[in-house]
Amino acid sequence: MSARAPIPIPQSMSAMILTGHGGLDQLEYRQDIPVPQPKPGEVLVKVTATAKNNTDRKAREGLYPTRDKAEMTSFQIAGAPTLTFPRIQGADVVGTVVAVGDGVEPERIGERGLLDFNLYADGRRDINLTPDYYGHGADGGFAEYIAVPSTQFHHIANPELADAELAALGMCSYQTALHMLTAAQVKAGERVLVSGASGGVGTALIQLCRILGAIPYALSQRDKAEALRVLGAEAVFDRSDMSHFTDTVREATGGAPIDAVMDLVGGEMTNRFIDSMIFDMTRRTTYPRLSIAGASGDNVSEIMWTRIYLYQVQIFGVSHGTREEAGQLIAWIRSGQLRPVLYGAFKLSELHAAEAFFVHRSNNFLGKIVIVPDSEWAQHGARFALRAD
Repeated sequence: MSARAPIPIPQSMSAMILTGHGGLDQLEYRQDIPVPQPKPGEVLVKVTATAKNNTDRKAREGLYPTRDKAEMTSFQIAGAPTLTFPRIQGADVVGTVVAVGDGVEPERIGERGLLDFNLYADGRRDINLTPDYYGHGADGGFAEYIAVPSTQFHHIANPELADAELAALGMCSYQTALHMLTAAQVKAGERVLVSGASGGVGTALIQLCRILGAIPYALSQRDKAEALRVLGAEAVFDRSDMSHFTDTVREATGGAPIDAVMDLVGGEMTNRFIDSMIFDMTRRTTYPRLSIAGASGDNVSEIMWTRIYLYQVQIFGVSHGTREEAGQLIAWIRSGQLRPVLYGAFKLSELHAAEAFFVHRSNNFLGKIVIVPDSEWAQHGARFALRAD
C-alpha cells in the first residue's frame, strides 16, 4: 500500500491555555501556540472535537486534595504534581492523523480516531496504579493539534458517528465507569445503583451495565427519568426526595437489596446508598460493594465503621482504568454497542461560556458537552451548537 499524500501543517495553532489554578480568568485563548511535533512512536492529530469533563474544572480549581480538604492542588499520586503551567486541558480527543513520527506506519495518515486519555506509567495492561491523563500531566485537546502515542489513538471508522458524537464516547467517562464495575466485580443479573446518573460517567454506567447483563437503577432528577429509562435504567429514583430512599428501592426491586452502588456523589448520600445494600442481608448472595469515583455532593462522608465491617461492605476507590479496559471499550464502540449521549457543542474560543454553562446547566441537561476548534466548527460543531444563555 502506498503512503498517503502529506497533509499541510501550519507552524502555529489556536489553543486554550490554562495559566494557573483559579477561575475562568486562568484560561487564555491564544492563536500563536507552536504546533507540536510527533516524536518516535507518536502521531500528530488534527483535533476535530474534544469532550469536556468535570475533571477539567476540578483540576483548574485545584479540587483534588488528599490530606487537607482546603488545599488547592491536583493529582500527585506518583509523589509530585504533574499539572504544570501553562497547560492545554481536554482529555477525550477525536481527530484525524495528519503526520507520524519515526516508527509509525505512514498509512495511518488520514485515519479518524479516539484517544485513550491515560498517561500510563508502564506497559502493564491489567493495572494502573498512578493514573494521570492528557490535559493534566501533558497537553490535551483544547487546541487544533495534539501529539500522542500511536498505540493510544484508536482508529474508529464508524461513519454513523459524527466526530462530536465520538468524542462524547470518550475514555475519561467510559473507562472510569467500566473500571467502577470491574473493580466491584459486577455480574449479569445484579442490581446496580448509579448515582449522578445524568452525567458522562453516569450515562456510561447505565449502558455498560446493560452490556454486562446487570440491572441499572438510576438516581437523578425527576425530569430526566424518561431519558434515562430510554438509555437503559430499570427505574429512576428522584434525588430531591431521599426521605424514604430504602423503601423506594425496596419497592422498585421487589424487596431485594441493591448488589453494588456506583457512587459519584459522596457526602451525606453515602450512608443512604449503604442502606440500600444492607436492609435485608438474608436476601444477598454476595457482599455489598461500593465503588467511588466522584464526590459531587461533598468530599467528606461521615460513616460509622461498624456499618462497614459488620455488614462486610467492600469499598473500591476508582480513578481511570487499564489498557485492557480501554481495548474493550474501543471494541464496543466499533461494534455499535455504545450510544453517544451528546448534549451539545461550543467553539474552542467560547470555552469560558462552556464552563459557565456546565456549572449552571439546566435541569434537562443529560450527557456530554463537546468543544470544537473554531477552524473545524462549520464541519464538526455547528449542527450541535449550544447557546450559553
